[in-house]
Amino acid sequence: MTDLQKRSLLKLAALSAVAAAALMGCGKKEAAAPVPAPVPVAATPAKAEPLKVAFAYVGPVGDGGWSFAHDNARKAVEKEFGDKVVTSFVEKVPESADAERVIRDMAGQGAQLIFGTTFGYMEPMLKVAADLKDVKFEHATGYKTAPNLRTYDSRTYEGAYLAGVIAGKMSKTGTLGVVGSVPIPEVVRNINSFTLGAQSVNPAIKTKVVWVNEWFNPPKETEAATALINGGADVLFQNTDSSAVLQTAEKMGKRAFGWDSDMTAYGPKAHLASAVINWAPYYIKSVGEALDGKWTGGTSAWWGVKEGAIDLVSIAADVPDDTKKRIDEVKAGLKDGSFAIWKGPIMDNTGKELLAKDVVADDKFLGGLKTYVKGVEGKVPGG
Repeated sequence: MTDLQKRSLLKLAALSAVAAAALMGCGKKEAAAPVPAPVPVAATPAKAEPLKVAFAYVGPVGDGGWSFAHDNARKAVEKEFGDKVVTSFVEKVPESADAERVIRDMAGQGAQLIFGTTFGYMEPMLKVAADLKDVKFEHATGYKTAPNLRTYDSRTYEGAYLAGVIAGKMSKTGTLGVVGSVPIPEVVRNINSFTLGAQSVNPAIKTKVVWVNEWFNPPKETEAATALINGGADVLFQNTDSSAVLQTAEKMGKRAFGWDSDMTAYGPKAHLASAVINWAPYYIKSVGEALDGKWTGGTSAWWGVKEGAIDLVSIAADVPDDTKKRIDEVKAGLKDGSFAIWKGPIMDNTGKELLAKDVVADDKFLGGLKTYVKGVEGKVPGG
């Protein structure tokens, strides 16, 4: 073999070795790059479910009085708590077995706090509360409670007394008229307090009463107001829920008051003032307690001028300045406790002593009134 042949064979062998090495490199797997560890992400806290609050109204929300005032307070709750609450209401709920059905339905739809806004819901609410112990119940104007049911009320008699001060001053005949709704202590107390307020400026005042036995019935209220005017009353007051009494006074050229809400617009010429209820402070307090887990049942609240729950507003321009000053003095006294409406001596209209001289009535006495004070004609039905 020649040298040229040997060199060719060596070159060929070298090329084969390079090719083999290349082939071996192509078959080798590279190590996979490490997978990055996941970055922890903070869990988004679940948003708290809103508190569902329901209201049962005895009248229509547009009654201009009682139910209208409650509904204004419901709206104040929404404004105060925003998306922390969801409110609902059912209007014109009768004070009958229907009330139980409606209240159970509210709970069935998820309501956790239910307000029943009239005296006649007391027994139905007690029954439902006993069955649904996880639901909170509040009953307006009643006196029975349970571990998950409490009561609340407004000292409407304070507004009635304030209105009476004006009525006593403005009456020309010395005879006042009251359209009464249902003859329970609450209403009797208001009639009496209105009369006491009038007698504080005119001791000779007399008060006539016509009962309609309903909270809201504009035709009956109109008939009752007409009868009182025809009987000599020239200033009317009411414990009913519509504006019919004020409107009747307007048509017949007499004077009257708004009740529960400011009713000026319904009879601007007749309107002397409106004794109004502001339920918002109590409703906001109650809902706030439920949201904070501090709500407790079995208690009762009775709020008035002191707590901002009662006021006399939109006093007519022709009411004398000295009478307006007296209204301010009474309000101040009710706020700081220096004035008591029910302070003896007070007699009933049969001559029996209700309160001895200088004795101040307690809430138990006020809650059980079943007779008229001196100056109110007639007898309380069933009293």
